[in-house]
Amino acid sequence: MPPAGVALALGPVLLLLPLLPPTSAFFPNIWSLLAAPGSVTHQDLTEAAALNATLQLFLERPPPGRAPLRLEDFLGRTLLADDLFAAYFGPGAPARRFRAALGEVSRANAAQDFLPPARGDPDWHFDAERLGPGRARLAGALREALAAAQAGEQALARQRLGAALHALQDFYSHSNWVELGQRRPHPHLLRPRQELGGLAREGDPTCADCAELSCPGNLLGSAGLTSGYFGAYPAKPPGKCSHGGRFDQSSAQPPRGGINKDSTAPSFSPHHALHLQAAQLALQASIQAFGLLRSRLGDWGFSRLLAITPASSLSFVLDTTGSMGEELHAAKSQARHIAEQRRGGPAEPAHYVLVPFHDPGFGPVFSTSDPDSFWQLLSEIQAVGGGDEPEMSLSALELALLHTSPLSDIFVFTDASPKDAFLTHRVEALAQERRCRVTFLVTADPSQARRRRQALSPLRFEPYEGVALASGGEVIFTTDQHIRDVAAVVGDSVADLVVLPLGPPGPEPGPLVFTVDGLLRGVTVRIHGAVRSFRIRSPAGLSQGQEEGQGPLGLTRRFGQFWVVSVSDPPQTGTWEIQVAAEGSPRVRVQARTELDFLFHFGIPLEDGPHPGLYPLTQPVAGLRTQLLVEVTGLPSSRRAGPPPLFSHVVLRGAPEGAELGRVRLEPRGAPERGLLVASLPPPLLSAAGPFSLELLGRDGGGRELHRAAAQPCLVVPVLLELSGPGGSLAPGSKAPLILRIASFSGPRDLDLRTWVNSSFTLTSNLSRVRLEHNQSAWGRLWLEVPQSAAPRSVVVVTVAAMGREAGPVPPTHAFLRLLVLAPDPQDQLAVPAHSSGPVLTMASPTLPPSPLVTWGRAGGGPAGNPWWGTVGAVLLLLGLASW
Repeated sequence: MPPAGVALALGPVLLLLPLLPPTSAFFPNIWSLLAAPGSVTHQDLTEAAALNATLQLFLERPPPGRAPLRLEDFLGRTLLADDLFAAYFGPGAPARRFRAALGEVSRANAAQDFLPPARGDPDWHFDAERLGPGRARLAGALREALAAAQAGEQALARQRLGAALHALQDFYSHSNWVELGQRRPHPHLLRPRQELGGLAREGDPTCADCAELSCPGNLLGSAGLTSGYFGAYPAKPPGKCSHGGRFDQSSAQPPRGGINKDSTAPSFSPHHALHLQAAQLALQASIQAFGLLRSRLGDWGFSRLLAITPASSLSFVLDTTGSMGEELHAAKSQARHIAEQRRGGPAEPAHYVLVPFHDPGFGPVFSTSDPDSFWQLLSEIQAVGGGDEPEMSLSALELALLHTSPLSDIFVFTDASPKDAFLTHRVEALAQERRCRVTFLVTADPSQARRRRQALSPLRFEPYEGVALASGGEVIFTTDQHIRDVAAVVGDSVADLVVLPLGPPGPEPGPLVFTVDGLLRGVTVRIHGAVRSFRIRSPAGLSQGQEEGQGPLGLTRRFGQFWVVSVSDPPQTGTWEIQVAAEGSPRVRVQARTELDFLFHFGIPLEDGPHPGLYPLTQPVAGLRTQLLVEVTGLPSSRRAGPPPLFSHVVLRGAPEGAELGRVRLEPRGAPERGLLVASLPPPLLSAAGPFSLELLGRDGGGRELHRAAAQPCLVVPVLLELSGPGGSLAPGSKAPLILRIASFSGPRDLDLRTWVNSSFTLTSNLSRVRLEHNQSAWGRLWLEVPQSAAPRSVVVVTVAAMGREAGPVPPTHAFLRLLVLAPDPQDQLAVPAHSSGPVLTMASPTLPPSPLVTWGRAGGGPAGNPWWGTVGAVLLLLGLASW
């Protein structure tokens, strides 16, 4: 087991901070605990390095208007994101986006162990004495992360950073750097122009034979810097070391044994006794890599890369046709209100995006981090021309989603229905993949304003409803007279609010109910639609209706058919009721402020491969047993008196009707202060493709009920769809092969495949339709042509959709792949910055097989046919790096 604390160096200062509680080996992630308990994973190393780099930033840049952080306050404590943010930004500052960003990096890191050819490429793991090529691959991934971050593509930057950190960390576990007596990171590993030096020569033997699981003395004394061979490719030369472990077939060839320090388990790691030493060096080197990026990006750019600012981006999609004058004024007022109200504070938006549209055009995208520039740009937009319906609203929204940071808000102002409704499913999938909430403010009046080219259906706004449901947003119908007030109320949702789950009290129709716990403040009830009356009742029996003004429960305001009830703080805990009388289906939404929230993602456990761990997915796949991993955010500090809140179950409800599909017990993983929970979702619970919502149930420290709902619904997809491409960037004028794989685990499927790409790029495919039997998969190849005119640091997005040939309620399954265009720059020098020389401590191109035609394989069976090992490529799209 690791020691309680290890020495940490921050510049010239020496401190002592404990390692994060270990979960498993240098294996991918927390799930590896099953194979090698008591070790340190890639996930642990990545998160600990990011936390230390963030602490260093906070210590060097005191917060404006607040006392500087003191180093001594962190001595002897486990470093946690929530505690760190509370110390810097103040109590209650949400670390949710920061933790989500760390999840993206750590899952991209773990993916290198799952995704061929990265999984089998020795260059990505410093195997097979490929130390020079490994460093080149490491430097390339860091350069791509830097370029993507500078281009504002933070999600892509985190993905490339994860790949770089995996290679960097593997060097210390797979090479003999530790065995050579080194106690510091390699001084030239992050300096591409420096010679590594002291490398073992090609014909020199490096290992002696070892027939035991543990091989502490098998390295030959004359060996230079070397690393072990793994598997059959490349073949291990005579006398060379193996990686070792139960799944390394090369370790059975003399000299037997191996030298990896991936874990504390002898069956996986012959040099298991040196695991913690390798982990410490890997951690120091990872902090150096974060420092390198900070020095190149600057503090503000580095903060954006890791989402260190608690605020999200803010995006507006604006209809600029002639009838939109009042709506544009409302959008401008709201943008200025948000910018001025939050300027200089932790909730100030980190980025602003504006996309105008009309008919037939839409765009371009205006993007800036300067609120004054955004306001100036917005003030120059005028409502002119047009005047008929419908408009290109979903095309503009798709552009906004592609340029908005995850976990952000997008507001669409329009008085027209979409002309491009065929984009609905694609925009829904993109909103979920980006985890952005979309709110439509629609000032539609069927009796006036717009001219009609043809008779329009009363259901013409249904695409907006679908996108709002998929993204966790709303469609709010109002009028020109009230649009400013309604926009101001809705704009307050930019703050970190949770939506409280609503449901009937039982199987019989009745009032809607929601639960308020002692951790909620600022409870707000919004009701809109053709409402005749409503009444809200507290657990104590006090009630308040639609009458405007201050009442026994709080303040009621009305703007046309839009009511807002702001409940007085502190709200009474217990079960509340809402009774609404209306024509049609009224919209009811209850929101509140709270520190306690959660992130989650799905995965498939892999326990029979060379690197046991959890293979991550954005959405569960019908027919597969899936694990749900939950990360609770905003837990009170362990130093605070009293028992912490605990979540015990997760409930799956059909969306949007809310019927309970099933509930599963949540089991804790790791130290309680990390808030990690897991639930096993059996295939029957996920047997039918379709949307569902997640709700966590538990008790607060006083034993009262806790309810939290996910910000967006999830989707059981009918097939597994993977899109993968080159592990690095694209060069202008190049042609890149992409690999598509589709698998079914829930019955026969007849599917059509559609592809899209940026307008200036060319994409061709050899697979347009496929029939899959149960447990069967198919592969196809796509070719992406990059124009010579493609701008460096531009991003191309490839989209693939698989849809059933027969009409049905199940939407298509989508996969999105983002690739960076980056011209070769041999003069680029990545160097470790001076301020990273004393880090804080806590504890060859991919080879694509020929595939001129579609190839087939069974989706089950051993490693060769296992669906988790059969994908060719280096970037998994369904992975999506999801943290909600």
